[in-house]
Amino acid sequence: MLAKNSKIYVAGHNGLVGSAIWNNLKARGYENLVGRSHKELDLTDQVAVRKFFDEEQPDAVVLAAAFVGGIMANSLYRADFIMMNMKIQCNVISEAYAHGVKKLLFLGSTCIYPKNAPQPMKEDCLLTSPLEYTNEEYAIAKIAGLKMCESYNLQYGTNYIAVMPTNLYGPNDNFHLENSHVMPAMMRKVYLAKLIHDGAWEKIAIDLNKRPVEGVTGEGLVQEFNGSSSLSLNSSNSLNTSNCQKVLDVLAKYGIYDNKVVLWGTGTPLREFLWSEDMADASVHVLLNVDFKDVIGIEKYSSVHYGASTDGAVDRNHSAGRGGAIPSLGEIRNCHINVGTGKELTIRELSELVVKAVGFEGTVEFDASKPDGTMRKLIDVSKLHSLGWHHKVEIDEGVRKLFEWYQDSLN
Repeated sequence: MLAKNSKIYVAGHNGLVGSAIWNNLKARGYENLVGRSHKELDLTDQVAVRKFFDEEQPDAVVLAAAFVGGIMANSLYRADFIMMNMKIQCNVISEAYAHGVKKLLFLGSTCIYPKNAPQPMKEDCLLTSPLEYTNEEYAIAKIAGLKMCESYNLQYGTNYIAVMPTNLYGPNDNFHLENSHVMPAMMRKVYLAKLIHDGAWEKIAIDLNKRPVEGVTGEGLVQEFNGSSSLSLNSSNSLNTSNCQKVLDVLAKYGIYDNKVVLWGTGTPLREFLWSEDMADASVHVLLNVDFKDVIGIEKYSSVHYGASTDGAVDRNHSAGRGGAIPSLGEIRNCHINVGTGKELTIRELSELVVKAVGFEGTVEFDASKPDGTMRKLIDVSKLHSLGWHHKVEIDEGVRKLFEWYQDSLN
């Protein structure tokens, strides 16, 4: 257990999970927390990361920062997803070790598992067959991250743990129409389609000013309201119809129309979703209560535990001072922990929950010419349960709470 005065660095503390972890730690009495925005600290910059660790000297690190996106973004920007995530992970994990960090928690993703993995997916199915092509680069980066944690533990006797969350959603989620996760993107599309049908251009302007789409904002969209919050394109002197058409054109590129939304795929893939604050609670539970030895069931898992030194230079021609794994222990692998609910629903069923939460009375169509991604992704959470944690928020409640948060974020 980390002492209450421990300095804990939460990388990605403004993000979906990082912000929830920050709040969870605060609620448990941990006040000595450190966070930096991307503008303040670029985690892909090795020199900047080293300088940060030199100055802050954290006792523990939560690596929740990542370069993320949805199916479309993963398909298009493949080099970015593998390179940016590898840089972030290598820089933070290596500097954490160099500065004697006592505990590190790495957050990955269940996209690490093979496309055709047996369901529900146990940790042991890692690297047993090919990955889903659409997010292969991101998955490879996350596999490398968990293997770094595992390998540092075995060679240097560290206490780094990797957790693999299922699909996440919750407060501070990214609602970008192209680069966000499936649920927030779907929710915003349904919401905007409803607003178009309702003629609620003031609300559309507010939404686009908060989160522009391809540079299109709500600026100049509504010239005057005359006390009305519901205006149609035919309302005289109330709308800039040229700007309105520009908005309609750009939203149509993302499948958003008057009272209709078109989503990628067939709607039949099965997915599991976890409320981000539940993920945060699981992460903090593992950070505070679970050690690497608890996961693998071996007290002394590195030669460092038997006196091997770690002060030597990394040189392939000299082994002195480099710690070392213990071959006699056999193969120690798949030491990461799945974090999820163990429950699933189809994308179509998810859309029905979103439609209900938003109050949308239009239609949701699925474009079967677009890729579905993996047809089923359900994780086995028995390891997590054995370590003393279970989820609390069910999907229907979570969808309602997410839409409430989204509406509040526009105020």
